[in-house]
Amino acid sequence: MKTYGNLSLDRDRREWQLTDLEPHVTIAFKRLFPRVPTTATVIRLSDADDVRADLDWFMHRFPLAHAEHDALREALERIAATIAERDRILLPDWTPPATLAFRPGYQPYLYQSQAAQIALRNPGLLLGDDVGLGKTISAIAACTMGAPLPAAVVVQAHLADQWASRIEEFTTLRAHVIKGTTPYSLPPADIYIFRYSNVAGWTSIIAEDTFKTVIFDEMQELRHGRSTNKGYACYSAARRAQLRMGLTATPIYNYGDEIFNIMDFIQPDLLGKADEFAREWCSGKIVKNPDGLGSYLRDKGYFLRRSEDDETVAQSMPPANIIDWEVDYDQAAADDEAALTRMLAQTVLTGSFVEAGRAARELDLKMRQMTGVAKARPVAAYVRMLLKDAPRVLLAGWHREVYSIWERELAEFSPVLYTGSESAAGKGRSVEAFTTGESRVMMISLRSGVGLDGLQHHCQDVVFGELDWSPQVHYQIIGRLRRPGQRRQVSAHYLHTNGGSDPVLLETLGIKTDQSRGITQPGKDAAERFTDDSRIKRLAAHILTETEARAA
Repeated sequence: MKTYGNLSLDRDRREWQLTDLEPHVTIAFKRLFPRVPTTATVIRLSDADDVRADLDWFMHRFPLAHAEHDALREALERIAATIAERDRILLPDWTPPATLAFRPGYQPYLYQSQAAQIALRNPGLLLGDDVGLGKTISAIAACTMGAPLPAAVVVQAHLADQWASRIEEFTTLRAHVIKGTTPYSLPPADIYIFRYSNVAGWTSIIAEDTFKTVIFDEMQELRHGRSTNKGYACYSAARRAQLRMGLTATPIYNYGDEIFNIMDFIQPDLLGKADEFAREWCSGKIVKNPDGLGSYLRDKGYFLRRSEDDETVAQSMPPANIIDWEVDYDQAAADDEAALTRMLAQTVLTGSFVEAGRAARELDLKMRQMTGVAKARPVAAYVRMLLKDAPRVLLAGWHREVYSIWERELAEFSPVLYTGSESAAGKGRSVEAFTTGESRVMMISLRSGVGLDGLQHHCQDVVFGELDWSPQVHYQIIGRLRRPGQRRQVSAHYLHTNGGSDPVLLETLGIKTDQSRGITQPGKDAAERFTDDSRIKRLAAHILTETEARAA
């Protein structure tokens, strides 16, 4: 049989090498495998089962001389078996194995058991279920269904005790929360809970292969990869673990290239090396085809996401009811800052690179604050109206000046704060006051409620009194209420105004929505796309146009 070059596997470097390809075959290979540099004279590819399958497919057209028949055949068999087993597990009538370590009355939902079993079979999974679907329970279920123990769970600082409580409430497993950054003799436990803020101090213990399973909660914390101290420690733990599991409904906070760093912890060979991923999938930081990448990750079995519309989920809890409501804009409240914002807007559009950059950052802060202040009283009035029927309301905002207005306007309901300024103990006191009924309003910072649990038993209304540039932040807040244990449909009230930054901010949610939506929900209709770098310029243009209209 004619061959068109040579193929070999370097097992030490875990990469394939193609040499002596005929010129037209080289062209065809680089066209079909975009992760290969167009200037490469010797072609190298990171080794993985899907790469082996692709090489086998390519050689049906252009046979290559090689001695790796068994390696290619075994990869094809593993892929076929994995897909068949995964499809079987995801059937709505699949029966999960018994979870004896779960206490009576606390068995996981079917879709949670499905995620646990898929993670065990890979072994590794990024679980991207919608906020509120109980990813914590899915991970705990994996620990009761055969994940090798002891396990290490890495969480945001304020969630460590909550994780320990859930483990001991739902199961008979023993949990220990790691104290501080200085290693000490660990007590016997099945699950050790680290904080992202202290895990770097335990790198030496991690290097002793102490933890057989590693779970990263709110894994967007690792979106910057191994370059940080916590990233390095977590990567060390992931490489030594027999099972790796990541939990986040929002793996993409900004640009699509963050998914490479996330998946590098779960399965480092999946997307190739960083330069291979960049060539194949990206244009700069932007993933060129988020839908294609999302489908690829799902097809390989290392990413699983279910929404409230999933058949096995819908039977457990209804989707959130979205209420879009325009409130008044108090121009008088905003006038004090109007002159400054006009000056900043002009600088953004006409200033030098350095001046424009500095002005853009200040304009973003000032305009969002001014908009929040200008609609703060109408927002408070809306919340007061809700409280005529609703027992409690979760009120999401961002600026201290806005919180102060809400505190005064809603004083009769004893509002409490859950923001980035309170200590863990202070946050705990706020949650206690809210859940016991001492307070009927909890003001929560848009980016401070990740992982917060327990509110769903007492509240079903969340009001967005201020908005964020990232839609994923809104979904995280909704998920504080719409999660296992909620007995009523959750209503999310988006209160926006026709003045200030709201019109442009609502419009600009386009590209971030699409980067995340395509990867996490491939095939869903995309929002209109915008270049993220231009969002402040469009805000500045909007301000000047609005100013001219008022002056006319």
